Amino acid sequence: MIVSSKHTTCAVTVNEAEPRLMDDVSQFFHKLCPATEPYLHNDLHKREAPEDWPGGWEAWAEQEPLNAHSHLLSMLVGNSESIAVADSQLCLGTWQSVLLAELDGPRTRSLVIQVMGH
Repeated sequence: MIVSSKHTTCAVTVNEAEPRLMDDVSQFFHKLCPATEPYLHNDLHKREAPEDWPGGWEAWAEQEPLNAHSHLLSMLVGNSESIAVADSQLCLGTWQSVLLAELDGPRTRSLVIQVMGH
């Protein structure tokens, strides 16, 4: 089975879903890619709005988040996982879970899940 995110600012991974570990991961991500760094992607005044954006550049810039750190973290963690399935069950270890890491939200997200045969 393949689980894949359709977004560039969240990630999919397999790990333990223990609350204190999730706090550790969040702290680590903030240290690794601080949102306050001067990322070029966040220089909105140097970027162009998508062609035909309703309301022009100003409307686009108003809604565009400063989220370069989220894109970078998503690239490092990855946006998909392949997980074996046997007897209609995911083949995961005792403490493993499939996790969606929200890196720029909260937002509504979509995943693609593809299950292949024998």
